[in-house]
Amino acid sequence: MTARGSPPVRRDQARTRLARAAVVEAARILFLERGYGATTIESISELADVPPATVYRLFSSKHGILKSLLDVAIVGDEENAPMADRPQVRTLLAERDPREQLAGFVAIVAQVNARIAPLYRVLVSAAGADAEAAALLDALTSQRQQGQRLITRSLARAGALRPDLRERDAADIIHALLSPELFRLLVIERGWKTDRYQPWLAKTLIDQLLPPTRATS
Repeated sequence: MTARGSPPVRRDQARTRLARAAVVEAARILFLERGYGATTIESISELADVPPATVYRLFSSKHGILKSLLDVAIVGDEENAPMADRPQVRTLLAERDPREQLAGFVAIVAQVNARIAPLYRVLVSAAGADAEAAALLDALTSQRQQGQRLITRSLARAGALRPDLRERDAADIIHALLSPELFRLLVIERGWKTDRYQPWLAKTLIDQLLPPTRATS
C-alpha cells in the first residue's frame, strides 16, 4: 500500500492541482469570451489540455466548474475556508468601533466585487436559461445574505444601529449597498474608480445605519 505523503501520492496530488488550475483558467477564458451556454466541457478540455474524463472527474459538470471559479474569486485564493471564517472577517466582527467595522467590511467587499464582477455577469446571464446556473445564483445570493447578517447582528448586539432602524431593515440596506449589482453600476458602467467607490460606500453605510456623531464644541 502506498503511504499517504509518499512521492507517488505527492506526484498525483500535484498533477491533480495542475489539472484543476488548467481547467479553471480555460473555463474562465471561455465563459468570458463565449458565455456560459456556448461553452462546452469539450472546449474547456481542449483549451486546458486535460482529457474530458478528467474534467468530469474533478468537477462533475460545467456547473461545478463555474462554482469553483466563483468560490475562488470570492475568497481570492484556493484555500478551503469560507469568507466568514477568514481571520480578517473575524477581526472585524470583534471590532468595537462600528464606523471602523463598517469601513473594514466595505474594503473587503470592494475587493470581492472587483474579483467576481466579470463572472457574476456570466452567471446572471446564464441563470435566465439554465436551471443549474439559476440555482447557483440563488445559492450565491443566500451566501451573501448570511455573511451580511453577521455584520447586522454585530451592530445590533452592540447597540450601534440608529434607534429608529430595525435590524431587518438594516440588513436590507447592507444587502443592497454591498451588492455586486451596485458595484457594476457605479464602477463598471459609470466608471467610478475604487478610491471613489470605496469611501463613498463606507460613508453611505455609516450614514444610513449609525446615529450621527455629536459635534464637539
